[in-house]
Amino acid sequence: MDTLTRMRAFLAVIESEGFSAAARKTGRSKALLSKYVRELEDELGVLLINRTTRQIALTAAGEVYVRRAGTILSDLESLNEEAREATGEAKGRIRVSAARTFGDAELGHCLVDFAKAYPDISLDIHLDDNFVNLVEEGFDVAIRMTRLNDSAMIARRLASLDFVIVASPEFLERTGRPTHPGEIVNYPAVIDSNSRLFSNWMFRDPETQEQISVAVSGQFTANSPVTVRAAALAGLGFALSPSFVVRDDLESGRLITVLDEYMSSEAGIYAVFPHRRHLPARVRVFVDFLAEWFKKCGRQKSLEAVHRPGNSGTAQADRVA
Repeated sequence: MDTLTRMRAFLAVIESEGFSAAARKTGRSKALLSKYVRELEDELGVLLINRTTRQIALTAAGEVYVRRAGTILSDLESLNEEAREATGEAKGRIRVSAARTFGDAELGHCLVDFAKAYPDISLDIHLDDNFVNLVEEGFDVAIRMTRLNDSAMIARRLASLDFVIVASPEFLERTGRPTHPGEIVNYPAVIDSNSRLFSNWMFRDPETQEQISVAVSGQFTANSPVTVRAAALAGLGFALSPSFVVRDDLESGRLITVLDEYMSSEAGIYAVFPHRRHLPARVRVFVDFLAEWFKKCGRQKSLEAVHRPGNSGTAQADRVA
């Protein structure tokens, strides 16, 4: 068995924080991974891991080895990618981080469409509404719905992302409609704790274009846009939501938007990846595919706007697109 295989087994155990978890992740048995790590230690003549019945811990030699081994395997992968790129091939695995709301909504279909179009590229998709550290957690790319401000990352804007303030008709009947963002403080809010805005909602004055920050509060806070939507439907308050999450509710009248003229359009859907000396060909292919997919999605929305009852043709389509 070659050293690289043993090295990969060792890193898998460390990254997974145990042999059992590494076995589930890699599809290899716990006994086989243990054998590889033991052979690597025998080859080096040093102990890399202190093992107990419940946990593992790196030795001093292991601390040194894990850093260099990670670099070596990363450089090897880059070398392999350069060779594949020279032949025009895009193969391998892409670890993707995306918001759970994105994956569960129709937007997540782009990932399925990519997998069908590129059978030689495997996708390892992790859905989590919290922002992850791409470098520390080993992700190749993240799909983020946000106002991007992380200068340490490379990003490509895939599509615009509209946010709306919504409430149920029953709630508006009880409380009335605010006419200025400053009035929202007088009403209960349903808060998405995953949002970077959290309890400070940002608006933009339509005349001066100045930003308006409004501190909101309320009885209900959740780390899920879908749960926030449910609370708004139940009449618990105003909610700040991505428009695609509540689109059907708006069309049916179950939810109503307010303060539309004050909503900013700075947010977007981005493909984000860490700075690298060489971006793998498979990641470039993936990002290019997503950009084209969202472009088509935008055109489809324009067509839907044209044919929706009450719309007046091309002018409405241009506004939606």
